[in-house]
Amino acid sequence: MLKKGNKLYSIATGTCPKCHQESMYLNKNAYILSDTLKMHERCSNCNTKYNIEPSFFYGSMYVSYPVGIAFAVAAFVISYYFLGLSRTTSFITIIITMIVFLPIILRLSRNIWINIFMNYDKSLGKK
Repeated sequence: MLKKGNKLYSIATGTCPKCHQESMYLNKNAYILSDTLKMHERCSNCNTKYNIEPSFFYGSMYVSYPVGIAFAVAAFVISYYFLGLSRTTSFITIIITMIVFLPIILRLSRNIWINIFMNYDKSLGKK
């Protein structure tokens, strides 16, 4: 399911949406907060420009909302239904989950957003 050539691969790994060869981010670790959203300007493998136009990634805000909701719902379901915690404790769990996973949600949203506009190119992926 997560093989090169699949959009889910690029979304999950944060690799170039065109060639799937290089990470789009300067630092692969999303939890180094000063580098969470810092990206290479272009892919060193296929020369794809990531920031298609000025403020391109502002659109990822529209994606981050449903991604954040998915994380919050997952946290609630796990804590309330599976772990049997009280409703109040489950809502506190949601808040903690959103804080802990914020860098992941931000990157995932950017990865989804850029993959909406770019497709994998087999000829570039074999360089």
